[in-house]
Amino acid sequence: MGKTLFDKVWDAHTVRSVEGRDILFIDRHYIHEVTSPVAFSGLAGRGLELFRPDRTTAMADHNIPTVGQERPIPEGQSRVQVDTLTDNCRRYGVEIFPIGSPSHGIVHVAAPEAGLTQPGMTIVCGDSHTSTHGAFGAVAFGVGTSEVEMVFASQCIIQPKPKRMRITVDGELAPGVEAKDLILYIISGISSSGGTGYFIEFAGSAVRSLSMEGRMTVCNMSIECGARGGMIAPDAVTFDYMRSRDRVPSGAEWDAAVERWSALFTDEDAVFDKEYRFDAADIEPMITFGTNPGMAVPVTGVVPSGEGLTGSDRVSFDKALSYMGFGEGEPMEGRKVDYVFLGSCTNGRIEDFRRFANAVKGRRKADGVTVWLVPGSKRVEMQARREGLVNILEEAGFELRQPGCSACLAMNDDKIPAGAYCVSTSNRNFEGRQGPGARTMLAGASVAAAAAVTGRVTDPRELFKM
Repeated sequence: MGKTLFDKVWDAHTVRSVEGRDILFIDRHYIHEVTSPVAFSGLAGRGLELFRPDRTTAMADHNIPTVGQERPIPEGQSRVQVDTLTDNCRRYGVEIFPIGSPSHGIVHVAAPEAGLTQPGMTIVCGDSHTSTHGAFGAVAFGVGTSEVEMVFASQCIIQPKPKRMRITVDGELAPGVEAKDLILYIISGISSSGGTGYFIEFAGSAVRSLSMEGRMTVCNMSIECGARGGMIAPDAVTFDYMRSRDRVPSGAEWDAAVERWSALFTDEDAVFDKEYRFDAADIEPMITFGTNPGMAVPVTGVVPSGEGLTGSDRVSFDKALSYMGFGEGEPMEGRKVDYVFLGSCTNGRIEDFRRFANAVKGRRKADGVTVWLVPGSKRVEMQARREGLVNILEEAGFELRQPGCSACLAMNDDKIPAGAYCVSTSNRNFEGRQGPGARTMLAGASVAAAAAVTGRVTDPRELFKM
């Protein structure tokens, strides 16, 4: 029997198995200011050194400000966390991408840009959206603080091996439909717990047609259906993205690497534990109406009925609608929007800013709407300036902020006020995720752009004639 892509990578990194769990060697470890301090303290408490500092890369991203980064961080706890990360990296010889440097950004955006993320790797980070890196054909997943310490000490981690799932999306995505719509459609179809216990491989012609930015968006949100992570087989799109990046091999070594990476695919006779198939033609621009990413409908749709739900499912459904202030059968289009957020490790890449800028070109920001446009990295910010996107945005009344996680999780000053509605290109719409009492509607860059210039939930295909 053949092997899945996941099996090929996982098995190649298994040192040995103990009582149903695998000791997995980790190729690349990313850390940030929130989860690493306790792990570093644990290492020091046991009198241990970092085993492989050359395989660890750090950057502050979660709670840094997105305005005034050239000045000291004003908020005390955030400043302490960032300073502690810097001190620990200096103490243990870990490479850090400093705030404001050309390499800095959200770790799941900046690391692939630097060429650190490569096909066939095992990658972990103390952050749930480490699954992003699976877009390169890597096995990548988030870990807890004690596991961060484990990797510090041994460059290995103990894990049960997940089951395998394949989600195939064939056909062509319609104009105006993007990767964020694809993954929201999938999660709404299998539910926010449908992937629990699995590692997902995304396949099919619609997935292969995505850019690397789009593939990272899909894998980023694979965990929002409960999966351990998601991955996509590397191909020419992958290699073109990686070519000539800072940390990838060059010359003969590049050729050898591509030959090696090209063998990373699922064998034809491989068997998955579960499979789903979707038709790309059925996917429309999507938006969420509830408090988990599985509660999503087409932007032209209505809040669904909870008819047929029983027990805790019905209670959760009613609670979500009450929190959002929505009613069954109400249309999503036309709803007033108070905030729009473009950014995060889900949609903070240059493709997202191109899409947003092209959509709002020649229009004006709607009165009464606060719009935060936060690039996922310094590279994205600089490229947006080089391409003239910033000029387009400024002419339309928008302002580009500085890189960081920002309003994705409201750990800095970028918080949505209680009761306000935000169309957000981030990955989670949990209660209070963007600020206490904030009401989040997840969507892609096109839907966000339409909301930013109309002040309401709007079908971008009608507005921009896509």
